[in-house]
Order: sequence, then C-alpha cells, then structure tokens
Amino acid sequence: MLKAEAFPAPEVTEVTLHATEFTSICPRTGQPDFGSVVIRYRPRRRCLESKALKYYLWSFRNEGAFCESLAARIADDIVFAVNPEWVRVEVHQNIRGGIAIVAAAERGKPQR
Repeated sequence: MLKAEAFPAPEVTEVTLHATEFTSICPRTGQPDFGSVVIRYRPRRRCLESKALKYYLWSFRNEGAFCESLAARIADDIVFAVNPEWVRVEVHQNIRGGIAIVAAAERGKPQR
C-alpha cells in the first residue's frame, strides 16, 4: 500500500511521474520482469511525494504479479493515497520471450 505521504497541491493541472527502473517477479516463472511505470494525474488537494512513491514501487521487486494487475493496483493505491481528480497508470514491461507488454489503468475521467 502506498503510504499517504503527500504535500498540498499547488495550482497545477497535471503531474507526470516516470519511474524508469521498475522490477517485479513473474508469478509463473519466478523470473524478474523489468520495465517502467508512467503515472499521470490531476491533483485535487494533495500531490504524491516522489520519495514515498519510489519506495512504494521498490516494494514490488520481490512480489509476483502480472503487468496488468500491477497497473490496476498502483492506480487504486494512488486514488487511496491522494484522491486525485483522475489518474492513469501505465506499466511498461520490457521484452521477455519476444513480447513487450504495456498495461494501463485509469480512475476518474480526465477533463480536456
């Protein structure tokens, strides 16, 4: 669970965080999966603190989970932590076995 370490949101319309060194474990093979995570959100009252996010993402290093499940879980945890107007989480899994995966989860509706 993402610790609710946050700070008051300044007047910004969107925040994008790109974690380029994301790892988890394949639940079928036990092999490491490498990739990145892109988080875009529109803050309501609070913004995610990047150091807390880094430690949260590191927690997946020893956890077996599919890429698709990770995107959904991270999005849900961000909603719980800072209650943004909307959030989109993309988990980009590097090529393994000739296949790269990008899974996305959205919560709320972006205002365009």
